Amino acid sequence: MTDSSAYTPPAIWTWNTANGGRFANINRPIAGPTHEKALPVGRHPLQLYSQGTPNGQKVTVLLEELLALGHAGAEYDAWLIPIQEGAQFGSGFVEVNPNSKIPALMDHSGPEPIRVFESGAILMHLAEKFGAFLPPVSEPARRAECLSWLFWQMGSAPFLGGGFGHFYAYAPIKIEYAIDRYAMEVKRQLDVLNRHLATHTYLIGDDYTIADMAIWPWYGALVKGQTYGAGEFLQVHEYTHVVRWADLIAQRPAVKRGRIVNRTVGQPEAQLRERHDASDFDTRTEDKLNPPT
Repeated sequence: MTDSSAYTPPAIWTWNTANGGRFANINRPIAGPTHEKALPVGRHPLQLYSQGTPNGQKVTVLLEELLALGHAGAEYDAWLIPIQEGAQFGSGFVEVNPNSKIPALMDHSGPEPIRVFESGAILMHLAEKFGAFLPPVSEPARRAECLSWLFWQMGSAPFLGGGFGHFYAYAPIKIEYAIDRYAMEVKRQLDVLNRHLATHTYLIGDDYTIADMAIWPWYGALVKGQTYGAGEFLQVHEYTHVVRWADLIAQRPAVKRGRIVNRTVGQPEAQLRERHDASDFDTRTEDKLNPPT
């Protein structure tokens, strides 16, 4: 390994706004709003403020799955929050999520509005609200297994996205140590999933749950070569059980719908920038529900 930097940390860190690479305009060391902007509110009880990143896809996939099961109360408005433009720092969004990250949800179905932020919390809130895709408390072992994999994703994905993805694809300079360190960890995570899925159809067995919905947008896309252009670098085809699982989930009609909501990249026919009614999906064109890989 070569020494790519002679950097020595100073005694006191200072914020250099010019040293943030692709995300320099939105990353900052302070919280709170940067501008006044109220959030729009549609006609449905569930108001989602998001973008079609892996974290955003988790929630739209679950909502579409709930609607497919016949839960009419899961109808929702999905408003686009373009994070590259700093929309997550608007005053209205910060009121819903003080952490200024998508997705964020306002649930107006009860007597008092409920705000829910962090994708895992939103998945749990909706699964418990509708009694679907999460084993009940009367099945403690299966519930614990589901929640364990759900929180595995919450703890693991930052190494994939903010770690490997940042240094491999977005950092203004390539640092061999950083890329090597995070590539090793991502491959370890894939091996964890691959060994488990060798004997399980889905994460907790034969039942498809919010654990699968949380993990699939990150690791399913990765093994299908859709993430950071790193498929060959990481040799993702070797994780055959993860690939099988990823393909199985990708064929679900609700997943095909949910994965394109608030999507702003790829072919135009593979994007549904906002969703306010089921009719917003153009079911006449199969390409729209099967984004190019």
